Amino acid sequence: MNTKVTIGGVELKNPVMTASGTFGSGQEYGEFVDLNLLGAVVTKGVSNVPWPGNPTPRIAETYGGMINAIGLQNPGIDVFVKRDIPWLKTYDTRIIVNVCGKTTEDYVEVVERLGDEPVDLLEINISCPNVKEGGIAFGQDPKAVEAITKEVKRHARQPVIMKLSPNVTDITVMAKAAQAGGADAISLINTLTGMKIDIHRRAFAVANKTGGLSGPAIKPVAVRMVYQAAKAVTLPVIGMGGIMTAEDAIEFILAGASAVSVGTANFHNPYATVEIIKGIEEYMKAYKVQDIRELVGAVT
Repeated sequence: MNTKVTIGGVELKNPVMTASGTFGSGQEYGEFVDLNLLGAVVTKGVSNVPWPGNPTPRIAETYGGMINAIGLQNPGIDVFVKRDIPWLKTYDTRIIVNVCGKTTEDYVEVVERLGDEPVDLLEINISCPNVKEGGIAFGQDPKAVEAITKEVKRHARQPVIMKLSPNVTDITVMAKAAQAGGADAISLINTLTGMKIDIHRRAFAVANKTGGLSGPAIKPVAVRMVYQAAKAVTLPVIGMGGIMTAEDAIEFILAGASAVSVGTANFHNPYATVEIIKGIEEYMKAYKVQDIRELVGAVT
């Protein structure tokens, strides 16, 4: 039984990875999860300089999920290279670095710094606001998606995954723009913009007013967008958004995802990723599926 998948020319032992921002670089989960079992670890967003993130409170629970407005807080590329990469290299898993920035130059700087580092793939988070364009996220303008993809690809030594925002009218336009820019793969969906108000305090639940909604509540939207994107492009698609169980992961794979990222589930159940890997294997045995790739996009 083969569970191996290939993303951008890089082979993963299975299609299950962590979703950026929910797993750190793995240190927090090391005592719960054997990272050697994962297809890949996707790191928290890394920027060219340390980012302090948004003011607190930054997290609120909602029906079927949560809202976060962390603001991509991270210690920056210098600390990441010195501290996190050597730690991750002690495990037999693929390393995918999530890269964030406020301008194209910010992204390029991080991508260039990672060129000589032993990491396998880069995931470019284009939901960051583009400061030079007045705070509109790169991922909400197809011309910007294509342009930043091209520029990142020009400087990247590792294959590039473009992480797409769902906060758009037509996800297929963004997927095609990433492909036109030369992306090696796409991942989706990032969080949906949401809001929660505390009626007793008559105040916003998170200081930023709005935040990213994740968790099971967004899964039907995510499955639909993954299906549409997979139909629109010839690139491998990494699906995410509310995956809690193996059944959820298989749904994404049947919709067209070559691999899946598990995010919010990690907060609820730190063993989620390894349970999902086991559940996919059990499903394959039960339905006599010899190769995971037989399931990718099987629902047309």
